[in-house]
Amino acid sequence: MKTRIIQAFIEETRNNGIKFRMDDLAKRLGISKRTLYEIFSSKVDILDSIIDLTLSEFDEQTRLIIDNPEFTLAEKIKKTIVVLPKYNEFYDLRILEQLKRFYPEQWERVNRELNQWDDLKALLEEGIQSGIIKDMNIDLLMKLIIGASNITLDRQFFLGHSISVTESFETIVDVLLSGILTEKNDEYTGT
Repeated sequence: MKTRIIQAFIEETRNNGIKFRMDDLAKRLGISKRTLYEIFSSKVDILDSIIDLTLSEFDEQTRLIIDNPEFTLAEKIKKTIVVLPKYNEFYDLRILEQLKRFYPEQWERVNRELNQWDDLKALLEEGIQSGIIKDMNIDLLMKLIIGASNITLDRQFFLGHSISVTESFETIVDVLLSGILTEKNDEYTGT
Protein backbone atom coordinates (compact mmCIF):
# COMPACT_ATOMS: atom_id res chain seq x y z
CA MET A 1 0.00 0.00 0.00
CA LYS A 2 2.91 2.38 0.73
CA THR A 3 4.18 2.03 -2.81
CA ARG A 4 0.70 2.71 -4.19
CA ILE A 5 0.39 5.84 -2.05
CA ILE A 6 3.80 7.10 -3.11
CA GLN A 7 2.99 6.56 -6.78
CA ALA A 8 -0.37 8.32 -6.38
CA PHE A 9 1.38 11.18 -4.54
CA ILE A 10 3.79 11.59 -7.46
CA GLU A 11 0.92 11.52 -9.98
CA GLU A 12 -1.05 14.06 -7.94
CA THR A 13 2.02 16.29 -7.73
CA ARG A 14 2.68 15.98 -11.45
CA ASN A 15 -0.94 16.83 -12.31
CA ASN A 16 -1.76 19.46 -9.69
CA GLY A 17 1.48 20.61 -8.10
CA ILE A 18 2.66 19.96 -4.59
CA LYS A 19 -0.02 22.07 -2.88
CA PHE A 20 -2.77 19.46 -3.18
CA ARG A 21 -4.63 18.29 -0.07
CA MET A 22 -4.45 14.87 1.51
CA ASP A 23 -8.20 14.61 0.71
CA ASP A 24 -7.26 14.76 -2.98
CA LEU A 25 -4.71 11.98 -2.53
CA ALA A 26 -7.16 9.76 -0.61
CA LYS A 27 -9.77 10.32 -3.33
CA ARG A 28 -7.24 9.42 -6.07
CA LEU A 29 -6.46 6.21 -4.19
CA GLY A 30 -10.08 5.40 -3.43
CA ILE A 31 -9.38 5.13 0.30
CA SER A 32 -10.45 7.12 3.33
CA LYS A 33 -8.30 9.92 4.64
CA ARG A 34 -8.10 8.00 7.91
CA THR A 35 -6.60 4.98 6.15
CA LEU A 36 -4.10 7.28 4.44
CA TYR A 37 -3.09 8.81 7.78
CA GLU A 38 -2.66 5.36 9.31
CA ILE A 39 0.06 4.66 6.74
CA PHE A 40 1.62 8.13 6.42
CA SER A 41 1.20 10.75 9.12
CA SER A 42 1.44 13.73 6.72
CA LYS A 43 2.47 14.97 3.30
CA VAL A 44 5.92 15.63 4.75
CA ASP A 45 6.11 11.99 5.79
CA ILE A 46 5.36 10.92 2.21
CA LEU A 47 7.85 13.44 0.80
CA ASP A 48 10.54 12.20 3.19
CA SER A 49 9.78 8.61 2.18
CA ILE A 50 10.13 9.43 -1.52
CA ILE A 51 13.43 11.21 -0.89
CA ASP A 52 14.72 8.40 1.38
CA LEU A 53 13.76 5.68 -1.10
CA THR A 54 15.25 7.54 -4.05
CA LEU A 55 18.53 8.31 -2.34
CA SER A 56 19.00 4.84 -0.89
CA GLU A 57 18.22 3.20 -4.24
CA PHE A 58 20.58 5.61 -6.02
CA ASP A 59 23.36 4.74 -3.55
CA GLU A 60 22.62 1.02 -3.87
CA GLN A 61 22.70 1.08 -7.68
CA THR A 62 25.90 3.13 -7.65
CA ARG A 63 27.56 0.74 -5.18
CA LEU A 64 26.66 -2.26 -7.39
CA ILE A 65 28.35 -0.55 -10.34
CA ILE A 66 31.47 0.47 -8.43
CA ASP A 67 31.89 -2.95 -6.82
CA ASN A 68 31.43 -4.88 -10.08
CA PRO A 69 34.87 -6.22 -11.09
CA GLU A 70 33.67 -6.91 -14.65
CA PHE A 71 33.34 -3.19 -15.47
CA THR A 72 36.31 -1.14 -16.57
CA LEU A 73 36.87 2.19 -14.85
CA ALA A 74 35.47 4.03 -17.89
CA GLU A 75 32.35 1.84 -17.81
CA LYS A 76 31.92 2.49 -14.09
CA ILE A 77 32.11 6.24 -14.66
CA LYS A 78 29.58 6.13 -17.50
CA LYS A 79 27.18 3.80 -15.70
CA THR A 80 27.38 5.84 -12.49
CA ILE A 81 26.42 9.04 -14.32
CA VAL A 82 23.33 7.42 -15.87
CA VAL A 83 21.91 5.80 -12.70
CA LEU A 84 18.17 6.49 -12.55
CA PRO A 85 16.54 5.47 -9.28
CA LYS A 86 12.89 4.61 -8.77
CA TYR A 87 10.60 7.64 -8.50
CA ASN A 88 13.01 9.76 -10.56
CA GLU A 89 9.96 11.27 -12.29
CA PHE A 90 9.26 13.16 -9.05
CA TYR A 91 12.42 15.20 -9.58
CA ASP A 92 11.18 17.78 -12.05
CA LEU A 93 12.12 21.48 -12.03
CA ARG A 94 8.52 22.56 -11.53
CA ILE A 95 8.09 20.25 -8.55
CA LEU A 96 11.47 21.19 -7.10
CA GLU A 97 10.55 24.89 -7.27
CA GLN A 98 7.37 24.18 -5.36
CA LEU A 99 9.29 22.03 -2.90
CA LYS A 100 11.70 24.91 -2.32
CA ARG A 101 8.84 27.29 -1.66
CA PHE A 102 6.54 25.13 0.48
CA TYR A 103 8.84 22.44 1.97
CA PRO A 104 12.25 24.11 2.35
CA GLU A 105 13.72 21.42 4.59
CA GLN A 106 13.01 18.67 2.06
CA TRP A 107 14.15 20.89 -0.81
CA GLU A 108 17.45 21.61 0.97
CA ARG A 109 18.07 17.90 1.35
CA VAL A 110 17.31 17.19 -2.32
CA ASN A 111 19.34 20.18 -3.48
CA ARG A 112 22.33 19.07 -1.44
CA GLU A 113 22.15 15.58 -2.95
CA LEU A 114 21.74 16.93 -6.49
CA ASN A 115 24.93 18.94 -6.10
CA GLN A 116 27.28 16.43 -4.54
CA TRP A 117 28.35 13.12 -5.93
CA ASP A 118 31.20 11.70 -3.88
CA ASP A 119 31.25 8.26 -5.52
CA LEU A 120 31.55 9.76 -9.00
CA LYS A 121 34.22 12.18 -7.83
CA ALA A 122 36.27 9.27 -6.48
CA LEU A 123 35.93 7.43 -9.82
CA LEU A 124 36.99 10.53 -11.76
CA GLU A 125 39.99 11.06 -9.48
CA GLU A 126 40.97 7.44 -10.06
CA GLY A 127 40.54 8.03 -13.80
CA ILE A 128 42.85 11.05 -13.68
CA GLN A 129 45.45 9.15 -11.68
CA SER A 130 45.33 6.18 -14.04
CA GLY A 131 45.51 8.39 -17.12
CA ILE A 132 42.16 7.53 -18.75
CA ILE A 133 40.86 11.04 -17.99
CA LYS A 134 42.78 14.21 -18.78
CA ASP A 135 44.37 15.86 -15.76
CA MET A 136 42.02 18.76 -15.02
CA ASN A 137 40.44 20.56 -12.11
CA ILE A 138 38.25 17.90 -10.50
CA ASP A 139 35.88 20.40 -8.88
CA LEU A 140 35.19 22.08 -12.23
CA LEU A 141 34.74 18.69 -13.90
CA MET A 142 32.25 17.66 -11.19
CA LYS A 143 30.32 20.93 -11.56
CA LEU A 144 30.15 20.38 -15.33
CA ILE A 145 28.89 16.81 -14.99
CA ILE A 146 26.41 17.64 -12.22
CA GLY A 147 25.12 20.65 -14.13
CA ALA A 148 24.71 18.60 -17.28
CA SER A 149 22.98 15.79 -15.40
CA ASN A 150 20.65 18.19 -13.63
CA ILE A 151 19.29 19.53 -16.93
CA THR A 152 17.35 16.26 -17.10
CA LEU A 153 15.18 17.75 -14.35
CA ASP A 154 13.55 19.93 -17.02
CA ARG A 155 11.04 17.21 -17.90
CA GLN A 156 8.90 19.61 -19.94
CA PHE A 157 11.77 20.10 -22.42
CA PHE A 158 12.28 16.38 -22.84
CA LEU A 159 8.58 15.63 -23.16
CA GLY A 160 8.20 18.44 -25.70
CA HIS A 161 11.04 17.04 -27.79
CA SER A 162 10.14 13.35 -27.39
CA ILE A 163 13.38 12.50 -25.61
CA SER A 164 13.34 10.02 -22.75
CA VAL A 165 15.27 10.76 -19.58
CA THR A 166 17.40 7.67 -20.20
CA GLU A 167 18.18 8.80 -23.76
CA SER A 168 19.07 12.28 -22.53
CA PHE A 169 21.43 10.93 -19.87
CA GLU A 170 23.12 8.68 -22.43
CA THR A 171 23.58 11.59 -24.83
CA ILE A 172 24.93 13.82 -22.05
CA VAL A 173 27.42 11.13 -21.03
CA ASP A 174 28.45 10.58 -24.63
CA VAL A 175 29.08 14.31 -25.11
CA LEU A 176 30.95 14.61 -21.81
CA LEU A 177 33.13 11.58 -22.39
CA SER A 178 33.56 11.71 -26.18
CA GLY A 179 32.90 15.30 -27.19
CA ILE A 180 30.76 16.49 -30.06
CA LEU A 181 33.27 16.43 -32.91
CA THR A 182 33.35 13.54 -35.33
CA GLU A 183 36.61 11.78 -36.08
CA LYS A 184 36.42 13.33 -39.57
CA ASN A 185 36.84 16.85 -38.19
CA ASP A 186 40.33 18.04 -39.21
CA GLU A 187 39.73 21.72 -38.52
CA TYR A 188 39.65 21.42 -34.72
CA THR A 189 42.17 18.61 -34.28
CA GLY A 190 44.67 20.21 -36.65
CA THR A 191 45.25 16.99 -38.60
